[in-house]
Amino acid sequence: MADGSILFQWMVDTREWYSEVDKVKDLRTAASDALAFLTPDYQEPIFSQHFVKDAKMVLASALLKHYAVTRLTGTPWRAVGGGLSRNRLKKPIFRDAAGVETVRFNVSHQSGLVAIAAVATRDYPAGDVEIGVDVVCTSERRTSDHSYIARDGWPAFVDTFAEVFAPEEERYLKNRVLYAVPGLLPPNATDEEVSDGRLRAFYSLWAMREAYVKLTGVALLADWLRLLEFRDFIPPRPSIGWGTQEGFDVIGDTEMYFKGVRVRDISLSLRSLGDDFMFCTAIRTPSKVEDGLSWPLKPYEKLTLEDVLDMARMNP
Repeated sequence: MADGSILFQWMVDTREWYSEVDKVKDLRTAASDALAFLTPDYQEPIFSQHFVKDAKMVLASALLKHYAVTRLTGTPWRAVGGGLSRNRLKKPIFRDAAGVETVRFNVSHQSGLVAIAAVATRDYPAGDVEIGVDVVCTSERRTSDHSYIARDGWPAFVDTFAEVFAPEEERYLKNRVLYAVPGLLPPNATDEEVSDGRLRAFYSLWAMREAYVKLTGVALLADWLRLLEFRDFIPPRPSIGWGTQEGFDVIGDTEMYFKGVRVRDISLSLRSLGDDFMFCTAIRTPSKVEDGLSWPLKPYEKLTLEDVLDMARMNP
């Protein structure tokens, strides 16, 4: 690309889309402008959703995949859908008309936000690229999370996820995180604020693990998950905006271990987006490790619905 970037990251906020709609079926009319750029195969999953918020995220995911491929490769929008598939490791890719893999990407969505990170293989001819993305929202389940903690206690809450966390991560969350992370709690924190701080740490860990797992292409319940450890991790602080380049609201130096050995071939960034959202991006270039480690993991570029549809209109 013109600015020398190789990894591109975009996100949309679907909470701003079609706010007048309260039934999924009504999106056929309200969202007809966007649906016109998707084939029936990509429309069907939208209308299989029970809730409008979920249908809008499915719509956004399909649009972002098309947007990324068209923007990175110049492929006409209408030609993108048939080339979206998965490779032998079940990772999402795009193959051109000749069957050549030209884009690798990963998508995540949560609480109305949808994110994609993508690399065009022509921009990185040196070899393989692995990408993992995860979005979490600390407030989406806040009421139920707080109720569980108040009823059964914080250790019991953590134990619920024992199958996917490393033993030392569990101990860290249960016993140490409040004291290990300066600024996680305000002075004279209330019980509610203590729970919020703990949950922020919990969701930070969840996002990092999920991004790592998606990078590898295996399921979240892989038998090696408890052998993966994020050691003494620090949750990013809430950000005042959506495009911060650096600071305490961006964490990029978390130590990862697998089977007790430090993982040094993955670049990982966990950044806050406002008060409640955190985005985690993980990158690895197995054939030339130093490349992926050198790529800057910048803030996600926020796109509007019109930004996405304009790409479709200009590249039909």
